[in-house]
Amino acid sequence: MDKVNTYIKEHQQRFLDELFELLKIPSISADSRYKDDMLKTADLTKKFLIQAGLENVEICSTEGHPIVYGDKIIDKNLPTVLVYGHYDVQPPDPLELWDSEPFEPVIKETEIHPNGAIFARGASDDKGQFFMHVKAIEAMIENDSLPCNVKFMIEGEEEIGSEHLGTFIKENKEKLENDIILISDTTLAGKDIPSICVGLRGLSYVEIEVEGANRDMHSGIYGGAVPNPINVLSDMISGLIDDNGHINIPGFYDDVEELTEQERREMAKIPFDLEKYKKAIGIKDIQGEKGFSTNERTSIRPTLDVNGIWGGYTGEGAKTVIPSKAFAKISMRLVPHQNSEKISKLFKSYFEKIAPNSVRVNCQILHGGQPYVLPVTSPGYLAAKEAMTTTFGKEALPYRSGGSIPIVALFEEVLESKSVLMGFGLNSDVIHSPNENFGVDNFFKGIETIPYFYKYYSEKF
Repeated sequence: MDKVNTYIKEHQQRFLDELFELLKIPSISADSRYKDDMLKTADLTKKFLIQAGLENVEICSTEGHPIVYGDKIIDKNLPTVLVYGHYDVQPPDPLELWDSEPFEPVIKETEIHPNGAIFARGASDDKGQFFMHVKAIEAMIENDSLPCNVKFMIEGEEEIGSEHLGTFIKENKEKLENDIILISDTTLAGKDIPSICVGLRGLSYVEIEVEGANRDMHSGIYGGAVPNPINVLSDMISGLIDDNGHINIPGFYDDVEELTEQERREMAKIPFDLEKYKKAIGIKDIQGEKGFSTNERTSIRPTLDVNGIWGGYTGEGAKTVIPSKAFAKISMRLVPHQNSEKISKLFKSYFEKIAPNSVRVNCQILHGGQPYVLPVTSPGYLAAKEAMTTTFGKEALPYRSGGSIPIVALFEEVLESKSVLMGFGLNSDVIHSPNENFGVDNFFKGIETIPYFYKYYSEKF
């Protein structure tokens, strides 16, 4: 590995310059005005895969934005690692809150990153992170140190739900056949805390409509005699969770995975400062399900949250009406082994059941995703742990994320492969927000660590 590490150090400036090329292109998948920029980014990604030494590099068309594929098959008897990433980014709005131009990357010193952080949309999510893999592979191929086969699949629709990725992988199962999937689209538990995400929560997302009278009513003439959909909806929502933070929907917890005390102790090894946590987000106290820590509440326990609620008059001044309708969007984060479709149906049935006869309720199931867990005994996890332990100089720890990456469960279902979530971002990268950034040290730590993953995985396979 000495030659690989030397190569990485000698080419650091070029690696940054090339990443900046990617970051300068506004590859916003959600906005059709940026279709040409999406194609430019796919072309540039293809160029960098070829430059890294990959073969069979191609841009694969879909009904949406294209997918970039490439591989390096050195021996079919060796294990194959499939690297997944995405080149599309979130819209940069609101632009006025950026301290620098979102698509003009700059390196600035910060309190967390005294050696500098790259500020740009996509720096951490996910151009900077998938590019670590491109450069790590380049270093290994250039120095004849690649110990196994590798395939790359970089898509352009992750930020809009990977709408066409499912069809692509189902139609290309043989092309994408692998033994393990490696993804860097998550975070470390802290800058100097080597850590691997071994669990993701699933998602059930619904929209509620509560309808009362056939039109908005005068609150003086009709107030007290007719149902107010906003009041009714608020009462119904407040009854979904009890005083102990427990969700009241019958059957909601039937399939919840209960971790052992040993597993919970392992999770608790991740350093966590509750006072800093509260201060960072500007709250005086926390709340949640009784009997669980803050980190457990946001990772191994299911939740129910109102993401939006509206109805009636919200303009300037007063308008005394009882609205005809009220609406809410509700998300439920799920844990292994909860099923998104089952939970959505349980919610719909229960919410309609508790509605008073004075209103009509329509519950629309919008979308969902399945939870995911990587066993800490798997070769993929053990290789990632050993790789991070090597480069950080301290034992890497497992943690579970509260977020959802639906395509990970899809990979397991279609490709029958586990995914290793070995990310190098931080929560302070403020992805999806103004001033997104990615530490320069984190970027190079990823490039340094990834070759060790290939080495240790090939040895354990």
